[in-house]
Amino acid sequence: MASISLTNVHKFYPNGYAAVRDVSLDIRDGEFMILLGPSGCGKSTTLRMIAGLETISAGDLHIGGARMNDIDPADRDIAIVFQNYALYPHMTVIDNLSFGLRLRGVERAVIDRRVANIADMLGIAELLARKPAQLSGGQRQRVALGRALVREPKAFLLDEPLSNLDAKLRSAMRTELIKLHRALGTTIVHVTHDQVEAMTMGERICIMKDGVIVQVGAPMEVYRNPVNTFVAGFLASPPMNLLRGRLASADLSLGNAVLTLPPPLVQAFAGHSGREVIVGLRPEDLHLKADAAPLTRPIEVNAVATEVLGPEVILVASVSGAPGIEIHIRCPRDFRAAPGEAVTFHYDVSQLQLFDPETTYALKRPVQI
Repeated sequence: MASISLTNVHKFYPNGYAAVRDVSLDIRDGEFMILLGPSGCGKSTTLRMIAGLETISAGDLHIGGARMNDIDPADRDIAIVFQNYALYPHMTVIDNLSFGLRLRGVERAVIDRRVANIADMLGIAELLARKPAQLSGGQRQRVALGRALVREPKAFLLDEPLSNLDAKLRSAMRTELIKLHRALGTTIVHVTHDQVEAMTMGERICIMKDGVIVQVGAPMEVYRNPVNTFVAGFLASPPMNLLRGRLASADLSLGNAVLTLPPPLVQAFAGHSGREVIVGLRPEDLHLKADAAPLTRPIEVNAVATEVLGPEVILVASVSGAPGIEIHIRCPRDFRAAPGEAVTFHYDVSQLQLFDPETTYALKRPVQI
């Protein structure tokens, strides 16, 4: 196992494009770290620099305390699993699993033992004689993971390994990866654009945008305290609703609704009184009953559409007095509303998040309300 440290790392391409800019990140020994962000944010480039598949233009990379900038990828003792699995099509599963060890001159008895252990752990022992073309997507994914695991590397790098799987199999593989990490305790860096993967799998999430790190923290820490509107609108599904409001002392105007804030929030946001703010409302903090939370305030909305998901219903609605702005609200599974129907919800203001419309950064909230 090994820690991974990036210090002021940059990646510039010959055309001048900066794919990664001044990235500093410390990944603890044995940690499950998620690199999360939209396409083109630099997360895969960062992973490839850790693996040695991309050169570092500036800055330093340390693995296990040793500087790795100029170390050949084969000598970094890092295993990487790609989105397309990258299995050798002409080899059987057992040959794919053992190929890297054979190249390194590992003894046959050791190879057989490791392959047998990994095949049993991943449930692919009965597939060892097959070739990749004879496997399902989930089976190919397990073989790709097995090929990485059998090497017993210092760290695993996973580049969107679940994106080609269907929803049910993706969920099952998330669980398998979590169990695998607990069993092995090896450092894992997992790249994804999927918020569900990030929230459920990672010990910490590193959110990137435009080649820079925006926020790093435990999943629920980032979820509860997004540093800016980008994180608030990107993390979770559906994400935080963001809409314009106006703050006037203890009153926050939001369309036709006026939310009276409790004293701790009035004091915390006093510097923005009399100004426009961006209001962040989590979909699960709007309730049909006023007594569902200790500090609720009424908000009237007009139904636009409902998404019936089985265990819950997502209501898409517009806030009364704020036309053209749609929000998402989590509702009980038996909730129904016709398009255009007015519905009164009760918002838990203790969960309120406000953002500066100019900087997009969150306004500091009190720890307790």
